[in-house]
Amino acid sequence: MLQVLLFSVLAPATLGLPAPLEPQPHGSQCVEHDCFALFRRPTTFLAASQACERLQGHLMTVRSSVAADVISLLLSGDGGDGSRLWIGLQLPPGCGDPRRFGPLRGFQWVTGDNRTSYSRWARLHEDPAPLCGPLCVAVSAAGAPASGEPVWEEQQCATEADGFFCEFHFVASCRPLAVESSAPAAASVSVAYSTPFAARGSDFQALPVGSSAAVAPFRVELVCEERPGEAEARWSREVPGAWDCSVENGGCQYTCNQSAGASRCLCPADSALMADGRSCAMPGKHSCDELCEHFCVRNPDVPGGYSCMCETGYQLAADQHRCEDVDDCMQVSSLCPQLCVNTEGGFECQCHPGYDLVDGECLESVDPCIGTNCEYQCQPVGHTNYQCVCAEGFVPIAHDPHRCQMFCNTTSCPADCDPNNPATCQCPEGYILDEGFKCTDIDECDNDICPDATECRNLPGTYQCICEPDSAPAGQAGTDCDPINVSRGDEVGSGEPPVSPTSGATSSPSPVGSVHSGVLIGISIASLSLVVALLALLCHLRKKQGATRAELEYKCGAPAKEVLQHVRTEQMPQKL
Repeated sequence: MLQVLLFSVLAPATLGLPAPLEPQPHGSQCVEHDCFALFRRPTTFLAASQACERLQGHLMTVRSSVAADVISLLLSGDGGDGSRLWIGLQLPPGCGDPRRFGPLRGFQWVTGDNRTSYSRWARLHEDPAPLCGPLCVAVSAAGAPASGEPVWEEQQCATEADGFFCEFHFVASCRPLAVESSAPAAASVSVAYSTPFAARGSDFQALPVGSSAAVAPFRVELVCEERPGEAEARWSREVPGAWDCSVENGGCQYTCNQSAGASRCLCPADSALMADGRSCAMPGKHSCDELCEHFCVRNPDVPGGYSCMCETGYQLAADQHRCEDVDDCMQVSSLCPQLCVNTEGGFECQCHPGYDLVDGECLESVDPCIGTNCEYQCQPVGHTNYQCVCAEGFVPIAHDPHRCQMFCNTTSCPADCDPNNPATCQCPEGYILDEGFKCTDIDECDNDICPDATECRNLPGTYQCICEPDSAPAGQAGTDCDPINVSRGDEVGSGEPPVSPTSGATSSPSPVGSVHSGVLIGISIASLSLVVALLALLCHLRKKQGATRAELEYKCGAPAKEVLQHVRTEQMPQKL
């Protein structure tokens, strides 16, 4: 494993690369997709951790002997054996017995876990005294045993160590550039690499994605990029076409041909060169449409020949494969009456504030409230609509929303008084003007407005009559009570605004429905009793006129008996 590790020597400033924003590492190592770097700068644990995070990494975790070997190699090339350098291991606040927490003795990595198969403590703390945090860990070669491996020492996190180690993970990496030794200028070729974590030099075992390379004297600048569907990253550049064939085969997937000082990539027969000018579309693997971003047109006269076209609003890019958006507003003047805004594949016309776009013209905005007949106030809704609003204590009338009516959904509301004549005040229907210019709800139930109901409910501005469940069944006689009789229109006292200007008028009881049979019998008996009484009075008057007893008994007694007998006859079915 150590054979794949190679110390990175700093490139001199004369390479012409821009100075990094962060301190340049004194050495770096990359193992597959993980890279490690040594930074020399007196700093606290927190400042060191923040410096690594700014470089998209974190303080180094030493979970295996391989990582420990990397530290040894970095220190051997640095020459500072007596220094202490932070690694990403810390003990949270609190105290505990270090013998109870395994090889890390209660410490945790900055990644939030405590997994490890390696530890190298300078002191094992066999005494029973607890270990109390917060504490941080630095590695040092000064107290290393005979094996020479740096040891771990607890330090106060606020103290300054001599430097720190950072760790970086990448999804892929590139091999160092291959330069042909047969090239005329191969002997003077130098490659200057720069990594995303500010390591710079000319000798690397692997370069992570995002690294750059400058090749002199060919003036080739390349970037390590990850390709979709490919396991390894590749050196590439944004400009299409081949670069010098001596460097990495010019970037060509198949053959690089360099003649008359110009390099170009060639593909096998019946295959086509793709948009980057370096990759080949192999037969049977790519259709024509896969070669172009928008449209691909085959050339039947040339084997593998084709040309690309773009949709309206786009133009071919320099590589003749991709399509770039055309700024229509810049190419054609006066496309719009006022403002032209370029969009992807097109453009959009807009107007200045206070103007509306109507049929391609910017016209001065018209207030939608002009010409309306709102009783109180008009409120615009958007550019074309409006709504009428009312003053506080008023609501629009449902069937005539331009007008307003008073509305109160509580037991007391302020009255609507004339400011020029305070003595003239108005209240909503169902309310009465009280002292202090207040409208107070009228309790209709105090006036026995539901005489035949089982319950009367007073509500703000209205009332309810609650009747018996079996009242007024169809086809039978009953009382004058409806199941639910609501006064003043359809109001039920829910606090909702009235639905019409006359909805506050108190309603009279509903018409009489079917009447109970017992009531009919009572009415019949009362009527017959009245008839008997009238006949008796008539008989008495006729006696005073000197009529004979026999005539009176005939005329006065017989009818009464017949009537009473008739009443008894009508009552018989009810008793059965």
